[in-house]
Formats: sequence, C-alpha cells, structure tokens
Amino acid sequence: MSYQIKPKQRANAKRLGVTIKPSTNSKKKIDVYKNDKKIASIGATGYSDYASYIKDKGKEFADKRRAAYRARHKGEQLKIGSPGYYAWFILW
Repeated sequence: MSYQIKPKQRANAKRLGVTIKPSTNSKKKIDVYKNDKKIASIGATGYSDYASYIKDKGKEFADKRRAAYRARHKGEQLKIGSPGYYAWFILW
C-alpha cells in the first residue's frame, strides 16, 4: 500500500513550488517534482511523520516529535532543494 499524502502536505509542497506524489521507491513515502521532473524522494516508510503523529497520538505528542526531528536534522532546511529540505518543510 502506498503512502496516503495529507492535504496539509500538498499545501506545504505548493508553497515551495513543487508537486508531490506517493513514491515509486518502496522505501520512501513521497516523490517531489518540479516542472514534472522528479527531484527528491523523502520520508522513510518505516517512520512516522508529523501528520501521522497528529492522527495517531494527538497534537501535543506530534509537536514533541517534531521538535525532536528538527533538533536531529537541524541545518538540513538550509540546503535548498535537498531531500532534507523538502522533508523538513513538507513532512515536518
């Protein structure tokens, strides 16, 4: 079963000027496209993301997990166009 992209994630992608689709890579959740060209695959399938945590455990728990993710990956959001950049702004 492929990953179900949430409306908020689509809105986040649109804000970045990209489109997203479920990944063709079975180990990733989302493929990111710009001008119909795939530029990144993001989100490992074995791990939850912010939207998954909100759905399963609630906003307070999700906010704590987001803070932990962002602490571990600090700096990746600065590498514009990298998979880490897109994961930071689309999934988290």
